[in-house]
Amino acid sequence: MKAAAEETMEGNSTAGSFTPAQQFSVADLVVVVVYFSLNVAVGIWTDLYSGALFVQVCLGWDLYLSTVLMLVVTGLYTIAGGLAAVIYTDALQTLIMVLGAIVLAVKAFNEIGGYPNLEEAYLKAVPSKIVPNTTCHLPRADAMHLFRDPVSGDLPWTGMTFGLSIMATWYWCTDQVIVQRSLSAKNLSHAKAGSILASYLKMLPLFVIIMPGMISRVLYPDAVACVDPEECTRVCGAAVGCSNIAYPKLVVELMPSGLRGLMIAVMMAALMSSLTSIFNSSSTLFTMDIWRKLRPGAGERELLLVGRVVTVVLVALSVVWIPILQSSSGGQLYVYIQAVTSYLAPPVTAVFVLAVFWPRANEQGAFWGLMVGLALGLARMGLELAHPVPRCGVPDQRPWLLADIHYLHFAVLLCAATGAVVVGGSLLTPPPPPARLKDLTWWTLSQESPEPSVDPPSQGHFDGSCSAAAGTQQPAKAKGSPSAALRDTTERPVWARVCGINAVVLMCINIFCYAYFA
Repeated sequence: MKAAAEETMEGNSTAGSFTPAQQFSVADLVVVVVYFSLNVAVGIWTDLYSGALFVQVCLGWDLYLSTVLMLVVTGLYTIAGGLAAVIYTDALQTLIMVLGAIVLAVKAFNEIGGYPNLEEAYLKAVPSKIVPNTTCHLPRADAMHLFRDPVSGDLPWTGMTFGLSIMATWYWCTDQVIVQRSLSAKNLSHAKAGSILASYLKMLPLFVIIMPGMISRVLYPDAVACVDPEECTRVCGAAVGCSNIAYPKLVVELMPSGLRGLMIAVMMAALMSSLTSIFNSSSTLFTMDIWRKLRPGAGERELLLVGRVVTVVLVALSVVWIPILQSSSGGQLYVYIQAVTSYLAPPVTAVFVLAVFWPRANEQGAFWGLMVGLALGLARMGLELAHPVPRCGVPDQRPWLLADIHYLHFAVLLCAATGAVVVGGSLLTPPPPPARLKDLTWWTLSQESPEPSVDPPSQGHFDGSCSAAAGTQQPAKAKGSPSAALRDTTERPVWARVCGINAVVLMCINIFCYAYFA
């Protein structure tokens, strides 16, 4: 499998490509930069901060000491182990994380007398020290509903339905971390089954993370729900609020000694697992999609060294960014993640969807769509960092683009604007040759197994286009080679049906939960 993976990487972009592998266009560089930025800004920095915050709450250590500890252990782990170590430990730690979270959720619900009492108890969870003449200390009346007011809601239902769908498409269909794991699957059925299992697990956080977090506010309102800047600084070191400590606070205060140690191990395993995945993905993006293009003759030893240096640089940048994370988005880590993703991911989603479902899309349209979308997203992100959400009791004097347009609504507008530029640019320039679209769009998929070739690898040619998915097209290899097996998309009928049935069941469960909590 390792040899097959190495052959898969030859001459191909891990982040998707607009041009044949022998060339390296500006469009390819834009795609790589966008993916790399998202990996760093959304993945590494947020995971690192949340992990350090957990260590700080549980062990009472300084935030920066906790950060350095996590970085050292995770960096050594990633540099020494690579992708194989990441995937195997992910599989083992997932089981531990799910069981530990379920145990904590059961204990948390027992503390308040069960789920029926959650809404009433949550609405009464008010801190003892408040800011006079304000209402920011009061829980939201619509806290138990997913469908919230589209204008005044903190998570408007229009943004939740359309904006989050755009970001979910980016993450689950194009993010390099997910693509990397999908390409490592043994066959197409395994790749489908892995995605479906991840989707089942994705239904659990509502019940084992979000609701226990609400219970944490019920049990410890003075810490989790603090609004007074001095009190919040004393509790968690952030004047804008301490809602980020809700889950670790629950672990430390509620769990008995033995289970507390288990949960600390579980959370640290989860965060380090996520960090190692993103470190590995980011170093792969830089070495395979940037450095190897700049130095085509670079050997394996040089690429390995560059990947490790990139990991060290990312570690250093992560420490510098922690103060910004503490004060951004009103001190809510979830809001920071979704906001930054809303500014950078929609252009990628627009280009990906049009490339897959519209064969007329070409490199020129995709390039200008990405450039315009990235410029608009970075402009909004710069405004967000320059004008953070005001603290409780401080008038909101931010520009109208921030105060009146929710970041989830901005994601929808940004995706639409990018799509319009892609369509316009594609129509004003020549269409891609039909021969280059084979197996690269929804309408040009071939149902036949790939024909093996006896051509040497150096004579292979990659028919790239703006609709190329990451690593899906390889130079033809000799018969029976690992590369030919990786390109074979045929499935056993029984496993294809099992995956299809589970996908339908999963959709039904998802729609039911969405409607029930609407």
